[in-house]
Amino acid sequence: MSTDLGQPRGVLHPELAVGEFKHERRPPSPALAGLVEHYWYVSWDLRNLPAQQQETLPHPNVHYVVEPGLTAIYGVHTGRYVRMLEGRSHAFGIKFKAGAFHPFYGKPVSGLMDRSLQAQDIFGTDADTFERQVLLHDDVGAMVHAAEHLLLSNLPKDDPEVARISELVANIAADRSITSVETLAAQCGLTKRSLQRFFNQYVGVSPKWVINRYRLHEAIAQVQAGSSVAWTELALQLGYFDHAHFIRDFRKLIGRSPADYAKTLRKP
Repeated sequence: MSTDLGQPRGVLHPELAVGEFKHERRPPSPALAGLVEHYWYVSWDLRNLPAQQQETLPHPNVHYVVEPGLTAIYGVHTGRYVRMLEGRSHAFGIKFKAGAFHPFYGKPVSGLMDRSLQAQDIFGTDADTFERQVLLHDDVGAMVHAAEHLLLSNLPKDDPEVARISELVANIAADRSITSVETLAAQCGLTKRSLQRFFNQYVGVSPKWVINRYRLHEAIAQVQAGSSVAWTELALQLGYFDHAHFIRDFRKLIGRSPADYAKTLRKP
């Protein structure tokens, strides 16, 4: 399986100031490509060093995370996720495609928004076996193998709506011209209300939230690339009415203005 998945978006500080931080992603097998976006692994080593804060902007996806003492299935996190890293540890995760956790869950995924779920509630005792296998290995390939075995052993009934909703979300991420729910509804042939119900059931957040999140991901990617950004022009390209509304949303989510965020990336 190829491991070229491009650069991850949403990690606000790709490198820690000191210590070691690794982030790796692996694709699923063809048998699970309709359900899994990718598998991910992060590790850090800050032994004898100060704790450091890591921040991410989650995507509209459910994650099954295995980490010592923190293993759970996590619904979509709507705000900036802040985590203080210390000592030495690691985590392995299954990132489900947008909408793809619904067949496992069997209920509106909006019920998991900003919440977590015990993995045993979905996978029974297989979840305990999976956690032990992941924590036993240092090799990411072995972790991926354990994840594939877990999912293939617990495949839900096929749901054709998963492919449809996953494609919609992927189009939002890729197409910068989608800046409103009305535009998306027209493209997919649904009413605005039907689209909102569809996202509530399968994704767990509203289509407006997904559109706004991916437009801000685009802005952050441009800042991280070191590009000279014309903020007013970018705000209009991303569908904002004016520069002030863009700055407001950026500051609310990131905790600082675009210019101030750019300065933090330039610090040695």
